[in-house]
Amino acid sequence: MLFKSLEFKNVVGQKLKVIDIPVLVEDSTYKFIIQVRLQTFVTSLYMEKSLKKSYSFKDYLKKVMKWPDYEQLFKIGELKNNA
Repeated sequence: MLFKSLEFKNVVGQKLKVIDIPVLVEDSTYKFIIQVRLQTFVTSLYMEKSLKKSYSFKDYLKKVMKWPDYEQLFKIGELKNNA
């Protein structure tokens, strides 16, 4: 899976970076969900004065999405024989 990153300045002028944004194909069932979640996440960061300079969108999705959907999106599988 490909990931993108996004850099922007918030209201206060701090430079913030959002990493681990998944790139999905046009006909993906999760494309709309990811777009809405990304917009919500960036809006919340834009208005907030924070000490952190970098945020992981993948970690944010882990907190807000249902686990089966998150697993399906990132195709997390079990490792065989501890490999």
